[in-house]
Amino acid sequence: MPRHSSRIISLALACLLLAGTAQAQRFAWWRDEGVQRRLGLATEQTRRLEEVFTGALPDLKRGKRQLDTAEQELARLVEGADDATLTLQVDRVEAARSDLNRTRTMMLLRMRRVLSGEQRARLDTIHKERQPAGSSPHRH
Repeated sequence: MPRHSSRIISLALACLLLAGTAQAQRFAWWRDEGVQRRLGLATEQTRRLEEVFTGALPDLKRGKRQLDTAEQELARLVEGADDATLTLQVDRVEAARSDLNRTRTMMLLRMRRVLSGEQRARLDTIHKERQPAGSSPHRH
């Protein structure tokens, strides 16, 4: 494989790993007393949100480990594997990423059901306020 292609793939992998790290550091808003006050969360709502999160956490951790393992294997293969092998591993990486995103999205949808429409609107405002200038909005 040409050296230029290897550098591009290595850079792409680094970007993917950084994106995963940023995603893992997202704000646990339902635990923040200020957010709880702004949203008008009842104690029962906070308990249910935590329950949804802790219920999904084992699957999220497992999915993240699977994604990390698949990405590490791809990084290992970049230098010497043929295109067919690389394509197969890229498919594995993307399948693991898709599974992790599906799990996270379902968790967020379950959390959304705990909130009223007004609370969801307030939460959207809070997320926009916390978003760095010039960055694209993330889903919550």
